[in-house]
Amino acid sequence: MKFIPNKHLPIQKIRNSIQLLFLLLCIWIGIEFYFFVSYLKSNGITGSFHRPPGVEGFLPISSLMNVLYFLKTGIVHSYHPAGFFIFIAIMLISFVFAKSFCSWLCPVGFLSELLSKLRKKLGLKKVVFISWFDIPLRTIKYLLLGFLVFVVSSMSIMALSVFLNGGYNIVCDIRMYDFFANLTLVSLIVIGILIIASFFIESFWCRYLCPYGALLGITGLASPIKVKRDVNYCIDCGKCNKVCPSNINVAKSKFVISDECTSCAQCVDVCPVNDTLQFTIIATKKSINKKYIVFIITGLFILITSIAMYTGKWQNKISKETYFQYYKIRETLHHH
Repeated sequence: MKFIPNKHLPIQKIRNSIQLLFLLLCIWIGIEFYFFVSYLKSNGITGSFHRPPGVEGFLPISSLMNVLYFLKTGIVHSYHPAGFFIFIAIMLISFVFAKSFCSWLCPVGFLSELLSKLRKKLGLKKVVFISWFDIPLRTIKYLLLGFLVFVVSSMSIMALSVFLNGGYNIVCDIRMYDFFANLTLVSLIVIGILIIASFFIESFWCRYLCPYGALLGITGLASPIKVKRDVNYCIDCGKCNKVCPSNINVAKSKFVISDECTSCAQCVDVCPVNDTLQFTIIATKKSINKKYIVFIITGLFILITSIAMYTGKWQNKISKETYFQYYKIRETLHHH
């Protein structure tokens, strides 16, 4: 077989740019939310009552309950509706391109990648657990996901309504802000351990602990588009295995079918032989140019969130008076 060098345009710089833009967007949302909380804290003297709906992307449990409520009633609840649409958008893009949210948009995934790049620049080797230890650790995030799904799915419409309308859900974003604004010594130690672990173990949080990632991994298994390896062109160089952040054995796979694949396309980019590794629609065997991933992932996210804005379901319907009321007693509120 004639060797044809891979001259396709690498998309890692584009992917990293999208990750950076999404991280900056999240930082901007955090700044806006800070002024919103300041407004409530000062009783309307400083800050602004403008609350960024994007903060609801950091409320996965509330969003999951909102989705279940919608499935049972056909109604998008008016409290934190943006979280509902963000959740749908994340699930959709992770279905089309397996778990792609984690490697294209997730700010935690991006920061984890930066730690890995720093380790490589320092010339330090990553830690890779052997399978008998790695597999049990990976089940942790699925156990967490299973617990959450079991609890939420067992709730009746009435129970869901009580939670979604309750004071705890109303200020759950503010409670989250309080946690990060007032970190305890124990919290700082845990975060420090996670950072150190992510430095030496690639995608530590995503691989072993993130229940959101577990859900997207299961969703990604059903994706109709997979990375395909053409055995007729493969020269067994093993470069794809070396760059895979999820430690997938791409070099021995016909189709990359794994709950850990994030569709980052690093294996496709590094392959030295043209068209050996390609994103392919399994049913039709038709390949997809990797540059279209950029437009499909970002396009789907923008489309879903735009629908929410156009239909008037992006901003929540919680009044200023209600926010003031529950902000004052937020520390006494608990979910059941």
